[in-house]
Amino acid sequence: MKTITLGDVQAPNVVLGLMRIGSLGDDEIRTLIAAARDAGIDFFDHAAVYGDELHGCERRFAEAMQLGPSDRAAVTLQTKAGIVPDGPYFDFSYEHLVASAEESLRALRTDYLDVFLLHRPDALVEPEEVARAFDELESSGKVRAFGVSNHTPRQIDLLRTAVRQPLVANQLQLSITHAPIVAQGVATNMVGLDQSVTLDGGGVLDYCRINGITVQAWSPFQAGFFTGVFLGSPDHPELNAVIDRLAAAYDVPPIAIATAWITRHPANMQVVLGTTNADRVAGAALGSDVPLTRPEWYELFRAAGHQVP
Repeated sequence: MKTITLGDVQAPNVVLGLMRIGSLGDDEIRTLIAAARDAGIDFFDHAAVYGDELHGCERRFAEAMQLGPSDRAAVTLQTKAGIVPDGPYFDFSYEHLVASAEESLRALRTDYLDVFLLHRPDALVEPEEVARAFDELESSGKVRAFGVSNHTPRQIDLLRTAVRQPLVANQLQLSITHAPIVAQGVATNMVGLDQSVTLDGGGVLDYCRINGITVQAWSPFQAGFFTGVFLGSPDHPELNAVIDRLAAAYDVPPIAIATAWITRHPANMQVVLGTTNADRVAGAALGSDVPLTRPEWYELFRAAGHQVP
């Protein structure tokens, strides 16, 4: 398992998201976490809204794992705050962020959060409120590092007018088929290509690289926005033919090639897995060490329908 630098921490470039564990039993959760640990994954991603109730998946994780001090020190726990399901709406106020972080600490049965992310942008954000919350959470030892999710470059710049802590991560949707943050850069200023249109502030991937912000790729196997996976889908025959051929060549399962397409990128991104299947976790993790060549990477890119001018 290859590692990346997330702030001051060395972390695996494949991590496990736990948004779907709310209905799993203790043994099922422990089996899933054990498979991840065996594959080299010691980084686990949560959010306050994951589960049938607020902090539900965080609570299930803690109940099942019963982490002692040494076990807790051996893993990295990340969670997110800011989405209010009643509505829904977004709340980056000082009161909400601090209260959500403290409830996450209680749910996870831990004294500190390794990473705390703002969960999607709040159109009513006041950077000074966020800064006040971050300062309190950091000075109290409750949070060690901070970041964002689904933020544009300008939204990050706005936060940085007041927030003094480094923003170490930006969690963004990315897969071979859902790759606007990559595709728009490949086709910049090309007339007639939809992928050349600048979206979401433009150049978010390059912006994160320049500013030392780790991109965490969520939904790495989704064809679109929760429209189903592309792996094995009859809707993507050309792409799956390439994936299957490369999987055979590298002697890994197809899911590892889908992972490797992201980890091969020199931005040193993290792939956030969302599966609760232990075998798929192990298979995806193998992609961390698959050294796709440039021709192979671009072949996958083209087979997914992206244009290379």
